[in-house]
Amino acid sequence: MRIVAKAPCRVDLAGGTLDIWPLYLYHPNAVTVNFAIDRYTTCEIETRPHTITLRSKDQNREESFGSLDELQRARKLRLPLLAHVVRHFRPTQGLSIETNSESPAGGGIAGSSSLIIAISTALNKLTESGHNVETIREIAQNIEAQIIRVPTGAQDYYPALYGGVSAVELGCAGIRRVPIAVDLDDLTERTVLAYTGEPRNSGINNWEVTKAYIDGDRKVRRNFEHISAIANGMRGAVERSDWDEAARLLREEWTHRRKNAPGITTPLIDRLVKIAGKAGAKGAKVCGAGGGGCVFFLVERGAHDKVSSAIEQAGAEVLPVKVVPRGVTVRVSG
Repeated sequence: MRIVAKAPCRVDLAGGTLDIWPLYLYHPNAVTVNFAIDRYTTCEIETRPHTITLRSKDQNREESFGSLDELQRARKLRLPLLAHVVRHFRPTQGLSIETNSESPAGGGIAGSSSLIIAISTALNKLTESGHNVETIREIAQNIEAQIIRVPTGAQDYYPALYGGVSAVELGCAGIRRVPIAVDLDDLTERTVLAYTGEPRNSGINNWEVTKAYIDGDRKVRRNFEHISAIANGMRGAVERSDWDEAARLLREEWTHRRKNAPGITTPLIDRLVKIAGKAGAKGAKVCGAGGGGCVFFLVERGAHDKVSSAIEQAGAEVLPVKVVPRGVTVRVSG
């Protein structure tokens, strides 16, 4: 049997970090807004007798185990993300799994979350576990927290599962994804995504901000009050396709977010935002936790090529992307 699962990555527009428990519980009507893009992660499984082989094409790494028990006992793993998901689903037969990611290293476009969704969906099909979409999201989020050993947010899994443009509502009753009807071709025309390089400081992440919030940092808490309000405004703007207002909110969100922790921005990112603004970008923000990775630019219609050229001349890589309407897919053969 051969199973292939493929899931998209995402760009986050507003409300990031609020999706980490328990931060969203402190903000009424907490929401994050994001959309799926055609940078994909892929998981291919082929069944075989006895042995388990794990392979990452983009990382050029591979490891093998004589049995599931041997994998369960292993203390050092070359591919911990893949191994942890296999451990959870406990397939009863041998298999070969190869993964690939089109997200650049440290891109901040939820490459690891998308990959866990792809692997979990494929193994859910192989093992006939019968988990529904929300259970797959919970499994993926919990496994990622096991791997990185800090709490993880919920928003990154929804574009991978559903595609399209999403409002992820967060509250005491749980988490709910609400689709936002948008002309995806129009949004694609307004989207430029630049890769500035892998973050240089691993300490710059959402956990540092979360700790500061829980520890009572008043500045961080005030910033999150602003970010929560901006995210609700962003949802409304996107629902109306009011891209001028969305751009204004994007600029405001980035202003507050960069105050949360030192190093969220870099000199290159600051230079790109300034240069792109002169070329027709109406707003910009770092994707994910910052410190490098990808920067999203919301541009005027017709300015896509001019903004892209200006960004490349400034020393960053422009990643061609489209907004995609569909989340993870699974094919079975053999």
